[in-house]
Amino acid sequence: MSSPRTITPSTTTGTDVLFYLLIALAGLGMGGGSLAWLFGNLANAVAGSDPWAAFQPTATLMHPEQVWPHMARPAVITGCYVLPALILLATAVLCAKAWLYFRSSSSGLATARELAPLLPKQIAAKAIDLRPSLKGSKPKDIDPDDRGVLLGTLKPGKDELRASWEDALLAVMAPRSGKTSALAIPAILRAPGPVLLTSNKAARDAYTATLDARAEVGTVWTVDPQQIAHAPQTMWWDILADARDLAGARRLAGHFVTASVDESSAGDFWSTAAANTLTALFLAAAHAGLPITEVLAWLASPSDRTPIDLLQDAGLDAVAAQLQGTVAGAVETRDGIFETARQYASCLLDTGIASWVTPPKSREKLREFKPEAFATSNDTLFLLSKDGGGSASAIIAAAADSVMRAAVIQAERAGGRLDAPLLAILDEAANVCKIADLPDLYSHLGSRGVIPFTILQSYQQGVRVWGEAGMHALFSAATIKLIGPGTDDADFAEKLSRLAGDHDVRTVSVSTSESGKSTSVSMRQERVLPPDAIRALPKGTAYLLATGIRPALIDLKPWYKGRNADRLSAASAKATTAITNRALAKSLRQDDFGPAA
Repeated sequence: MSSPRTITPSTTTGTDVLFYLLIALAGLGMGGGSLAWLFGNLANAVAGSDPWAAFQPTATLMHPEQVWPHMARPAVITGCYVLPALILLATAVLCAKAWLYFRSSSSGLATARELAPLLPKQIAAKAIDLRPSLKGSKPKDIDPDDRGVLLGTLKPGKDELRASWEDALLAVMAPRSGKTSALAIPAILRAPGPVLLTSNKAARDAYTATLDARAEVGTVWTVDPQQIAHAPQTMWWDILADARDLAGARRLAGHFVTASVDESSAGDFWSTAAANTLTALFLAAAHAGLPITEVLAWLASPSDRTPIDLLQDAGLDAVAAQLQGTVAGAVETRDGIFETARQYASCLLDTGIASWVTPPKSREKLREFKPEAFATSNDTLFLLSKDGGGSASAIIAAAADSVMRAAVIQAERAGGRLDAPLLAILDEAANVCKIADLPDLYSHLGSRGVIPFTILQSYQQGVRVWGEAGMHALFSAATIKLIGPGTDDADFAEKLSRLAGDHDVRTVSVSTSESGKSTSVSMRQERVLPPDAIRALPKGTAYLLATGIRPALIDLKPWYKGRNADRLSAASAKATTAITNRALAKSLRQDDFGPAA
């Protein structure tokens, strides 16, 4: 992708090219003839009886049997043709590799040597160091999927590049540029531990492509409040389990606020006051063992003293006093705060959504999802939600956050980090998984064996959720960054271009005058990857930024070009068909004219 050497137009003709070609062929013939003469004499010394032949490369190539008339024909062929051909071929391969190495080095992009920390040998050694279960193993014996998260292959080359089990990953890739097929799905299929995936799609996406494969290694949990996959509910999660202290209740309230507003209005008076009110109500419900839907009743009746009494009974007098102050304040202000809070929690009005986060009725047999148990399992958690107004994205963000925080606690109990790392793929993070302090979490999750992998459609999409400072912090904290095709943000492309830096470009100028030809060579600085080249990255290619390593271009490895592609494709088609059938059946049940039809 580097800019080619600049050569000014010259008067060199086709005759000159033919002359240089003839010289090259003559040199090749002389070299081959010399090798044939040398190895022919050596073969004769071993298997023949003729004297050492005088140096005659042409005759040796054309008529070796006349040079050594008494040497056996197999020895002649081996000495004069086979061995020289092998020597020339090996020399050509070495020269080609050297040319590719120096070409990559001179291009300003990372060479294979610089990318060694991501290549099989060193990444396997690092996995052994990070995971106690691999202690005592040799790097060559470590299964590729135990080494780290697959990123792609070196360009040019076939060696796999992987992120380690302490990296935090960020991908910025436009729609339909391979972010799911080449990043999310391969990572899920190859993960050695638990996997969390957030998404706003089910059919023909990561959900259907990995559902059967992950079911073979552990339990599959699917949170689908808005019925994207149209699957019957088989589980529930106690959303208030982490809200039994003030910090947990505040985080939960923050998820409902962040899901409803963008970064520009998240800190205004109404948002802050509504967040404080939700925090107090969640805390009261959690301590009383009440479902989160009880909060809706309290929001509908601001004068209800029940939550205040529950907080006082739990010894949370300061929180109770704050809630009492809000309730006893000016009516207009109180009503405005409570109305804002009602809007933030409005998704819970949908009983279909609320049923996923409230205890089931006695007649229902639903499994309870426990984040702390999930963190040390081989299970998979699919978190599905639509984006836009009225979505369940607050629940999705709360669940993802709860799992990652539970994993950190489990890691601390296990000596500092999880052995089998938890891979948290936050696909469509800016739409369905808006965790307000995700940039801060990036600074320490990797060191605990919790590997966050956030996938965004654009840099500005992240700015909309976390603001300029937050998105900059997220981008900086990610130790592995992948930029895919379709970067139409000129400012972001310019930023990426500056990160790649400049390199020296050799410029050759050839001119002709009456006195003959003259050639001049000069050096000039040029961008390694100009913004337009970054924007025009071909599909299947990504721009890699790894901490401490110069930028590189890599080839992605989509799942449908990998192992077991046919089996996975068939399983994905089957799962997609099942979703379609369930959607049709549900539509018929809801259609008054369905039975008649």
